[in-house]
Amino acid sequence: QFGSSRAPSRPPPCSDASLSTEMASSLVLLVPLLGYMPLAAGTTDSCTKMDLDFIVLEGDPLMAQIEDDIRQDLSVVGINVNTRFLEKAAFNTAMQQGDFSLCFTETWGPPYDPQSFATGWFRPDNEAHYPAMQQMEPPMTIQKMEALVTEVLSEETPLARQNKWTEILQEMHRQAISNPMWSRRVPAIWNRRLSGYLPGPQQYDYPMHTFSAQTGSKTITVAPGAQTGLFVTTGPMDPHSYRPNEFFISNWIYEGLVHYGHNGVIHPALATSWTIADTQGGGQRYRFALRAGVTFHDGTPFNCAAVKMNFDHVLHPPLNHNWYHGWYHLALHTVSWNCDGEVFVVNLDAPYYPFLQELSLIRPLRMLSPESFINGAGTDSTTQNSCPLKWNNEDGFLGPPPGFTAEVKCAGVRSSHGTGPWKFDSVKYYSDDEAQGIQELHFVKNEDWWGNDARGNIEKMVIKHYADSDAIAAALLDGSLDVAVGDKVLKPEQVREFSREHVATHSFVNGPPLLNQIVVINAAKAPTNDIEVRKLLMHSIDKARIVADELYGQAQVADSMFPKDAPYCDIDLTPRWDYDLQKAQLMNCQPEAAAAEDHLPLILGLTLGIGIPLLLGIGAASFFYGRRSGYDRLEQEQKEKRKRELEEPVTVGVPDNAA
Repeated sequence: QFGSSRAPSRPPPCSDASLSTEMASSLVLLVPLLGYMPLAAGTTDSCTKMDLDFIVLEGDPLMAQIEDDIRQDLSVVGINVNTRFLEKAAFNTAMQQGDFSLCFTETWGPPYDPQSFATGWFRPDNEAHYPAMQQMEPPMTIQKMEALVTEVLSEETPLARQNKWTEILQEMHRQAISNPMWSRRVPAIWNRRLSGYLPGPQQYDYPMHTFSAQTGSKTITVAPGAQTGLFVTTGPMDPHSYRPNEFFISNWIYEGLVHYGHNGVIHPALATSWTIADTQGGGQRYRFALRAGVTFHDGTPFNCAAVKMNFDHVLHPPLNHNWYHGWYHLALHTVSWNCDGEVFVVNLDAPYYPFLQELSLIRPLRMLSPESFINGAGTDSTTQNSCPLKWNNEDGFLGPPPGFTAEVKCAGVRSSHGTGPWKFDSVKYYSDDEAQGIQELHFVKNEDWWGNDARGNIEKMVIKHYADSDAIAAALLDGSLDVAVGDKVLKPEQVREFSREHVATHSFVNGPPLLNQIVVINAAKAPTNDIEVRKLLMHSIDKARIVADELYGQAQVADSMFPKDAPYCDIDLTPRWDYDLQKAQLMNCQPEAAAAEDHLPLILGLTLGIGIPLLLGIGAASFFYGRRSGYDRLEQEQKEKRKRELEEPVTVGVPDNAA
């Protein structure tokens, strides 16, 4: 009591019951922390389970390993991936019919990206995007997206064109159908006896003519990257059709009117200059001045009549339909062509800004010698078209799309003569048996090439087939192979080894990012028809780890459909679908499980940093409380004893046992 002269009373002694209560209260603080420990070990029991179907082309060990990485990443959030490794025909069928949840694909690189790849989204039986985009998030539809792409291709103002591409790419990003993984680069490794090589601006553009031999033979041996990975076959080697023709062979033999350069610059090739003018009715007219004095490999003069003949065959209806060459819109917009002397004139039905860019494609509008057509310069484009025989139906006609009649007959070509820097010379088979496959291809320098002033001194190329990447690496090291160029010729770890450990004997260059590897997520098939599931997948896949572990740093992590240096593609897309395991777990797993998984370091820290000191504190408190309680009880008992002794009467003569 305030003002009292009495000393303040001591708090009541701590009883055994109060000590137990204190300890229980303290232990309660530990229960939530220790309760996290079983969850921190990692479990998917609290995650929503789902099954996905992943199709992968068989025979590619690298992609098989990356598929395994993706499957493991998704298993952490309760997603089970059933993978089918399919041979080429079965893979194409499943991809084109939309029989997949996940599917690898890649953009086409320059000069196809973005416009040609984008128009391919709307072509049936083409690649994975067509079936995957059949069920887009409203209000977008595949029909509306096709209208946007068609519109931008006729946009003449660069700023407006950029704005429209930004809208397209942002919308495709929002749909979460394409998960970009990495940007591919094209490595080249060569013996240091050679010099002068610079990587080409297209995926299969290997400018071997730039090499010069500083020592030794002027014949070089080359292991090139092919559409199949390692070089296996040539195909028919005509310039007007597609697989199994190899891009790099077509690029060595044939040329177009213009050439695609680095950074998208269009350079003169068989045309030295051109003009563009608007026409009545809203179209455009291109006039190409042709290079004089050029001859084909067979000695036939290159002239306007030869250019017109190639256009007559390639763009003969219905070959300009999207069943055939109409996958790129040059074929759709080009309505007429003719010669004005030695000036080649092309008329378009509307402005089409990628026209020159698409004229530079390696196929299908490269120039074939008139004498290489099936009946020479007089070959009829309707009854003996240069299209391959396999395009004919059972009646012997080119299969007509709806609205066309069967009138065109494919006849193929009879030889492979272009105007390019290399002439095809010969082929060597294993054991001289064609059935056992190609062992070597031989090309010789085109002595009459108009561009010889810019070439090196190599006179002959021998293209060699190898069983695998290990054989190629061994051949480089023993000197029997001069050059390995192209993607997937060597394993990523082998490329890194040459770039670091064999610099004394070999040169190395990694080309610029050309095309992006993508996982297409099928928005038209459950469960990936749910956009939240598609976002979940993107947040669950650790792309940076895959690039580091599987590609050995030979690629760049991609965050957009096209490489940033593709025309109109250097934009920031939002929201970002980056790897974020915590977000993925919160999306598909119970919160406490997700929290335990993602906060394991914090949980351990709290448990060790707080729990153990708290337990020690409780032990110490128990000791001191116990000792204090004993003293208090002893003192109280002594007081009570003295009080009783004072209150009892004094007795005399009490026997000893009375007490």
